[in-house]
Amino acid sequence: MNQKVSLSVVSFLFLFSTGVQADITDRLIRKANRYFEALPQTMPGSENDTPARIELGKQLYFDTRLSINDTQSCASCHPLGDGRGGMDNLPTSPGARGELGDRNTPTVLNAGWQSSQFWDGRAEDLADQARQPILNPIEMGMPDEESVVKKLGAIPEYIEAFTKAYPDDAPPLSYANLAEAIAAFERTLRSESRFDDFIRGDKTALSTREQSGLNSFIRHNCIRCHDGPMLGGTLIEKLGVYKDFHNTEDKGRHRVTGDEADEMMFKVASLRNVAITGPWFHDGSGKTLEDVIRTMGSIQLDIELKEDEVADIAAFLATLTGKEFKNSQSEN
Repeated sequence: MNQKVSLSVVSFLFLFSTGVQADITDRLIRKANRYFEALPQTMPGSENDTPARIELGKQLYFDTRLSINDTQSCASCHPLGDGRGGMDNLPTSPGARGELGDRNTPTVLNAGWQSSQFWDGRAEDLADQARQPILNPIEMGMPDEESVVKKLGAIPEYIEAFTKAYPDDAPPLSYANLAEAIAAFERTLRSESRFDDFIRGDKTALSTREQSGLNSFIRHNCIRCHDGPMLGGTLIEKLGVYKDFHNTEDKGRHRVTGDEADEMMFKVASLRNVAITGPWFHDGSGKTLEDVIRTMGSIQLDIELKEDEVADIAAFLATLTGKEFKNSQSEN
């Protein structure tokens, strides 16, 4: 009899605790939906994309002939496949001649949902961004747009591909169409995560620890900058609100505008796939995700996060890793 009573008590406590946790999870899902959105199905501008344009853009994305010495492609700094998160995991990237750039390479995955491109926001969309590295002397090193068009125009397969992709344009092969085709391909690089399942109501998508990290993320107001479907990528904000960032040589958007008010203003990074796209920060100086979380808490929010909070937030951020990557599995 006593054993039966004990078992009944254990069963009751288990069911009670399970019910309490389910209620907590329900409330967290509702709270999260105030600040975040599941990843949309299509990126802005994709309504004009065609299979021919996407295929052309893919071919161009991987073609090293877009560089001055046929050694560098878009994929050199933004590799895809083999578990790569759309960037090369280097602090800064080498260009066609081996020279290093001075800013960390952002991921190209999901990039089309951002309000601007580059750390300083100087490109308004994916096509505008695609135009620039090809002509950058450190990156791909081509001297001008005309040289790029002439080089591609000597390749019969590109004459055919541009004509198929842009049949109504005269001429079909232009630098503008090249950039738009690359953008069309990049608009297919959608990377959905377990967090999207959670936002849509799947209570089992995140572990208890990951949910705790999400709750801390919201409670400490990380959502002031990192919100929406991309958890960032829509604002240009000062890096170092309460304390200076440890590297103030790069003044961010000030490089573009020359305006003193733009010193240390950088685009807020999207946190999609952040766990696999280190090293972090615009200069690649963030060595671990935990260090980055501590730094951002200190200089942006004026708080010193506890170590368990740092670990929980890092666990939550890992749930933003695309399902196509192995380390996106739930932590139990």
